[in-house]
Amino acid sequence: MSMPFPPFDPDEPGSRRRRALSRVPVRQLLPNMITLLALCSGLTSIRMSFEDKFDVAIAAIVLAAVLDALDGRVARILKSTSRFGAELDSLADFVNFGVAPSILLYAWALDGLGNIGWISGLVFAVCVALRLARFNVALDDRDRPSWAGRFFTGVPAPAGALTVLLPVYLQLAGIPEFQAGAPAVLVYELTIGFLMVSRLPTYSGKQFGERVPSELVLPVFVAFILIVALLIAFPWQVLSIGTVAYLASLPVAFNAHRKLAGRKTAGGGETAPATKSSKDG
Repeated sequence: MSMPFPPFDPDEPGSRRRRALSRVPVRQLLPNMITLLALCSGLTSIRMSFEDKFDVAIAAIVLAAVLDALDGRVARILKSTSRFGAELDSLADFVNFGVAPSILLYAWALDGLGNIGWISGLVFAVCVALRLARFNVALDDRDRPSWAGRFFTGVPAPAGALTVLLPVYLQLAGIPEFQAGAPAVLVYELTIGFLMVSRLPTYSGKQFGERVPSELVLPVFVAFILIVALLIAFPWQVLSIGTVAYLASLPVAFNAHRKLAGRKTAGGGETAPATKSSKDG
């Protein structure tokens, strides 16, 4: 008697081979776990903003930025980069660096402006989404000059999220609020949002390389411990100084990019295949 479907034996050799091929190495899971931890940190920041615990909310965004910087490097070290990881990273970045800072600023000061304050937060979040989408598309540009890898186009999402919170840092550091109050915060938020989607070249952290000269290893350790200690002891002052320093670097990066572009154009531009990376900062 014929059957409409052939019998299936789960223990047959072919079935075992398919199950073996479908197993994913643990090293491919680790970067995604770090990304998910960053996402949880960003979501926790949103909750803390609702509860008016702005210091904890900022700490959660900073932690998300640190984890965001780690997951890509871990993926490259373990040679476990994947398209899934890149997509997950972009989605997490939108929540961590687009939604969470917008809600924090709205709950901190912009709610007093009503719909205008909320629209400002929407614009900033949309700018982050557009920034991430443009970055992902730019990865496929194989005609990009090799020297252009030293720069990002526009302020990257993690830097934008940490920079837009400068007014909160200043208040928590004990500096009086802006005289203009919420309107000044609104203008500042929109300005950072537009800088993210602008064509302004900004320095990429990759320009510092991934290797440290042997004679600088010990000074790097000391500098790292010093920065962490200062961040723990004086978090708002350190974040304020770091943000102001980053904003001051924007015109410097613009001039450096213009000089390099003019030099390469005069001497014949060099191009190199774009390197795939899931990181935006």
